[in-house]
Amino acid sequence: MTGLIDGSLSTLAPIFAVAFATHQPHYAFLAGLATAIGAGVSMAFSEGLSDTGDLTGRGSPVLRGAITGGGTFAGGIFHTLPFLIPGYGAAIGAAIAVVGSELLILAWLRHKFFHTSFARSFLAVTVGGTIIAVLSAALGILAAA
Repeated sequence: MTGLIDGSLSTLAPIFAVAFATHQPHYAFLAGLATAIGAGVSMAFSEGLSDTGDLTGRGSPVLRGAITGGGTFAGGIFHTLPFLIPGYGAAIGAAIAVVGSELLILAWLRHKFFHTSFARSFLAVTVGGTIIAVLSAALGILAAA
């Protein structure tokens, strides 16, 4: 869950900043791909090196790292894929729709597995995603000005 949430939220900033700054979907795709790969590797190593599993009983560091890193990459790559669409407006629209879907899915997963209310989960995930998307889009718009 941590990987999916981190990948979904942390990769929004570079993707949307580059998209709004350049109006070039291809550059936003490359930024998103690089960010998803970097975040996935970083989270894999962080989780894998955080403990041996002996003290916490959390299992194999390699397996934990692979799961967390894979989840982080998956969380970041899905809203990157719309930027394979060559038209800027269509790519942005599709990416926004994907981000909205991701936020709904993450809220549902938190609701189901952490037994929080769906509304509370949705609010928590959506507020974070909205803050990141708005700030990074504003940064991109300022860079293009």
